[in-house]
Amino acid sequence: MGTDLIYMKKHRKWGLSLFLLFALPAWGFDANGVALGASEAAVLAQFPAARCKPLEWKTDAADRRCEDAKIQFGGAPARISFYLRGGAVQAFDVRFDASQLERVLGHLKQQYGAPGTETHEKIERRGETRELSRVRWDRGAEHALLTSQLRRRRVDLNVWRGNFDVEIYRFKESRPRP
Repeated sequence: MGTDLIYMKKHRKWGLSLFLLFALPAWGFDANGVALGASEAAVLAQFPAARCKPLEWKTDAADRRCEDAKIQFGGAPARISFYLRGGAVQAFDVRFDASQLERVLGHLKQQYGAPGTETHEKIERRGETRELSRVRWDRGAEHALLTSQLRRRRVDLNVWRGNFDVEIYRFKESRPRP
């Protein structure tokens, strides 16, 4: 009887730790269950209508892109693009109508946890004022940024790992320089 009690006390800590681990938001960022690092097969399993093809330009950030124009994300109709390198998802972009912002933001806060920053700023450019709202989550080398602009129809959620956001449009020359 005594050893059973010791065994239960010893393993109760593990049970509590596992409960807390599963009660917290998932560590990695995902879109409908497809996380950064997932394979192209996982993308197609979750989004069977996605069209995958080689990226149109040369870059070290990605070599393939998979797109689906009719998904549901956080209860809102949306479009999604996955960017893959070496068969693994490096980034994804979700675009949806601004009228769904509060719904999707609520979903993201539940899924990703409390954001690290939320900013609202006004940018003056060429005599025009733009109001920008940004919500950002950072977890180590993984990042998520929700950007909305007042008076624009579309909201963008960009999720990436490493320096993908800087490298994706940095063109790689196909021939070496002399």
